[in-house]
Amino acid sequence: MDMESLMANAQSLQNKVAAAQDSLAQMHVKGIAGNGSVIIDMTGKYDVVSVVIKPDILSQGAGVVSDLVTQAYKDAKRKADVLIDEVMTKVTGGISFN
Repeated sequence: MDMESLMANAQSLQNKVAAAQDSLAQMHVKGIAGNGSVIIDMTGKYDVVSVVIKPDILSQGAGVVSDLVTQAYKDAKRKADVLIDEVMTKVTGGISFN
């Protein structure tokens, strides 16, 4: 493969990765904790869109609420990680950048 062809392939891959990242910004995952008492909506770029806390858990105290928010965030992040891996694997053909 000549250098020109290699550069064209690299540019094509870069464009596909950029398009995939734009797509991930539009995709959403939901992290859930406490049987739905806390729900965090997050994009595939890790942007938190919303946090829903059911009023009935507020009476359990700040510590419980804080723990549930943390659990919901971790759940959303784990789901976003899976989504990102799926999308980027399709684009890169399985090339790992980690």
